Amino acid sequence: MWKTRVSELLNIRYPIIQGGLAYLAYSDLAAAVSNAGGLGQITAMSLESPDKLREEIRKVRDKTENPFGVNFAIGQHGRPFQHMVEVAIEEEVPVISVTGGNPAPLFEQLKNVKVKKLVLVASKRQAVKAEELGADAVMVVGQEGGGHLGKDDVGTFVLVPQVVDAVSIPVIASGGIGDGRGLMAAFALGAEGVEMGTRFIATKECTHAHPIYKETLVNLSETDTIVIKRSIGAPARALHTEWTDKIIDVEGSGGKYEQLKDLISGEVNKKFIHDGKISEGFAWAGQIIGRIHDIPTVDELFSRMLKEADEIRTKWSC
Repeated sequence: MWKTRVSELLNIRYPIIQGGLAYLAYSDLAAAVSNAGGLGQITAMSLESPDKLREEIRKVRDKTENPFGVNFAIGQHGRPFQHMVEVAIEEEVPVISVTGGNPAPLFEQLKNVKVKKLVLVASKRQAVKAEELGADAVMVVGQEGGGHLGKDDVGTFVLVPQVVDAVSIPVIASGGIGDGRGLMAAFALGAEGVEMGTRFIATKECTHAHPIYKETLVNLSETDTIVIKRSIGAPARALHTEWTDKIIDVEGSGGKYEQLKDLISGEVNKKFIHDGKISEGFAWAGQIIGRIHDIPTVDELFSRMLKEADEIRTKWSC
């Protein structure tokens, strides 16, 4: 019933993919998503070493027999990733996704490796380039999304069909999606699957997310996010707090990376998302927070989404 090129490509029951989620996407969440019929992912570059990545991959395999992926966020100021990719190759990970940078060097490392390659893009140009480089599918994120976004401020509803018309590989919609209505809207736009990030944080199996972070996602509205890091060419959507106001103030006064780095570091991010210290850090979130009203299990979330999507499909068939 839910067969698309995305579900067939990734050998999953439902074309629903969990985002990379820096410092949050580990074995508990990845295995829960894969067990529910989607594609769970581990966040490689949030781990301290290749050994830690190998350990996390094996934990996922202990918890699920289903396919899963490893996400590589190769950002502007990220550390070298080649040794981490080598672990994913050695462990025969079935899916690798690339976000936050040019996938060409990573794809070069994956030559002659039997693995499905996904790339997160935020423009038609990036999608076309990803296909040329050998991506098996592209995940297209609109401005509604949480975390790092495109520079063009184009929303999901406009961007997804633009990309669908520009490439021949499957398109996965991302940004502002967290329920069955979002899933069916993505299909209507021509996508063949969805990627969700923020919605999966507010689940019981996202064990690294502090309860305060999850409760904040439930209690705030779609107007309570803000885009930071525009001044350094890496716009990203976060919860609007006093801390992000500090970041915006530095950017507004002409501050560049050197002036911002202590405000936007991974360690500061973890103070909020891991420790619940809202006044001492920041947290990524998309506008979908306006549609998040509870903290279910992943299985409950899938059941609800698919029931809602089925009801819509029934209406459409009338």
